[in-house]
Amino acid sequence: MTVILYIAMGIALLTTVIALTRLNAIHALLYLITSLLAIAVVFFLLGAHFAAALEVIIYAGAIMVLFVFTVMMLNLGPPAIEQERRWFVPGMWAGPGIFLLMLLGEIIYLVYNLRGIETSGTGGSPSEVGVSLYTTYLLGIEISSMLLLAGVVGAYHLGRRAILPVAEEPTRPLLLTEGRKS
Repeated sequence: MTVILYIAMGIALLTTVIALTRLNAIHALLYLITSLLAIAVVFFLLGAHFAAALEVIIYAGAIMVLFVFTVMMLNLGPPAIEQERRWFVPGMWAGPGIFLLMLLGEIIYLVYNLRGIETSGTGGSPSEVGVSLYTTYLLGIEISSMLLLAGVVGAYHLGRRAILPVAEEPTRPLLLTEGRKS
């Protein structure tokens, strides 16, 4: 099982580095989702089954959907639609697809050999995890919540459209002969 752990850790590290170096936000998100799934496999192998489930449900699911929604919100207008059509080529899925297939193979292997896995941790129940998060790690939770709030405010300011005032007709001074009726 150590080999599978090292493969999952390598995939997580490599896809995170690739996600950080991509210029296209959608490509970076695909690699980041792959990285989060690999981290879930690492948690599972280390005995933290609850943390692995939370990693998949919360991070790879909900937060990535929020990121994708934000990226979609920022790409407004017909030029952005045409640019997305040019970007959406099958080759874009090759890198994340290979890593996801490797992770899928690991997960299938783990499911069929679940009885033989020796985990190094006890994992803990969800209530123990919650008590630990909000007592021992309270400062980290608060800092994370502030970072998420700053991200939401930043996304709002980047995504909103400026409302321009309606242009008025230019005014010209009246000539003396136009203002009087004889």
